[in-house]
Amino acid sequence: MKYFAIIVAGGSGTRMNAALPKQFLPLNGRPILMHTIAAFQRCTLRPEIILVLNIDQHRYWEALCKEHGFDIPHQLVSGGQERFHSVSNGLKAIKGEGIVAVHDAVRPLISPELIRKCFEAAAEKGNAVVGVQPTDSIRRIDANGRSEAINRNMVALIQTPQVFDSKMLRKAYQQPFRNDFTDDASVVEHMGTSIHLIAGERSNIKITFAEDLEIAKYYLTKKASE
Repeated sequence: MKYFAIIVAGGSGTRMNAALPKQFLPLNGRPILMHTIAAFQRCTLRPEIILVLNIDQHRYWEALCKEHGFDIPHQLVSGGQERFHSVSNGLKAIKGEGIVAVHDAVRPLISPELIRKCFEAAAEKGNAVVGVQPTDSIRRIDANGRSEAINRNMVALIQTPQVFDSKMLRKAYQQPFRNDFTDDASVVEHMGTSIHLIAGERSNIKITFAEDLEIAKYYLTKKASE
């Protein structure tokens, strides 16, 4: 069985109020993106890594790799207009069939163990998407602004990686783009395929706001001391 990881790095850093796109922001001495790629490289299944990055950022990334001595093998692919198109470009770079993980570049705390579990679950079930149960109360808001309580045990907060049999994922990405395609699971589900959820990790945060970077630093420091 062959394994592949498409790491999607299209963030602009707008919500971080940062000059750099957030995937390039430093986290404990090196860019966030390098931590993310390293997690997949440490997975025992050794997936082939495809990095999808805006074409205008390729030279900058290559300079960062040289500066930090970052030599983990990966294939660099140009991103598209939307995340949907970026993942599609990443899929086109994969030769042959296997199991494909799609992961946000700004989730650097993903554990190699969870990556392995996702690959193995997808190999058995056809797909595997990670999620965690919310700890806060949940309310649904309608078009008129009215809200009603929802049982939080009936919902999940979805993370990445989202992992699929390559044939399934390729077929899904032949569909025309829709605005409600918010992640890979929604693309696959739209063609009538059921999504298999597995337990994620609360530390697998998506770095979106400035405070998320501080939380990530805490988790990395904690892991280093264990």
